[in-house]
Amino acid sequence: MPINPKPASHTIEVNDINIHYLESGDANDEVALMLHGWPTSAHLWRNILPIVGEKKRAIAIDLPGYGLSDKPPDTRYSFIYYEKILEGFMEEMGITKIDLVVHDLGGPVGIFWALRHPEKVRSLVLLNTLVYPEMSWAVKVFGLAIRLPLIRNWMASPAGMRFSLKFGVYNKQNITQEVMKGYQDPFQTKEARTGLLKGGQGLSMKGFHEIAEKLSQYKGPIQLIYGENDRILPDVAQTMQRVKDELPQAKIIPIPNCGHFLQEDDPEAIAVMLNTFYTNNE
Repeated sequence: MPINPKPASHTIEVNDINIHYLESGDANDEVALMLHGWPTSAHLWRNILPIVGEKKRAIAIDLPGYGLSDKPPDTRYSFIYYEKILEGFMEEMGITKIDLVVHDLGGPVGIFWALRHPEKVRSLVLLNTLVYPEMSWAVKVFGLAIRLPLIRNWMASPAGMRFSLKFGVYNKQNITQEVMKGYQDPFQTKEARTGLLKGGQGLSMKGFHEIAEKLSQYKGPIQLIYGENDRILPDVAQTMQRVKDELPQAKIIPIPNCGHFLQEDDPEAIAVMLNTFYTNNE
């Protein structure tokens, strides 16, 4: 069920790129910044933002190439590119420190930035995400699929996006036509779909290796939340345990009856877990 009130929708210019974001909560509060992955957007967090917004200023951005943000087709959507976008966004918004929440490809994007700017990170929450350069067979298949001409065009199409979302949730009845429309509408043009595909192609192994080398240096609070029924990242439990082995302060919370897109499967539970985590680390 949708949770009201709806987050406010805004756009801000960062490094000559229009960045769309959703926001709930008091502008004077500490900021929880939420990053999505492929092929989603800030829309993924729409039911979580109002609940977290009762405790913090909760913001979810559309990364370039996704959602309602610009999707320049001639850009390489690399770790460094996204690092500059996140830095620019925080500067334009006047934000100096964040509680970072990441999911899917937003995970490596956010973790890479966080490990390079630890002074700007108050806490870290990982949800069903990639972390390490050792990829599962499913991720390797995805990496190949978004590069093969006929398959990649279908993946970025409305039908392909619908398949990805339905495949990635446990409670498929939650992906209604209205919910799906929020994901599909920004990708009506060929140029927009090209940006989406490039967004899934630009993260290099070098960046993943840097994450693996630096992750153990993170000293702040961290929580690991994952849906147990993830068919997109079938090795997510092993990934979370590996993070826990490197960062003993981390707490792992597996969630039954949730898939990869756990924000769609059970948004209220995720939001409550985030607020509990923030309360425990005040």
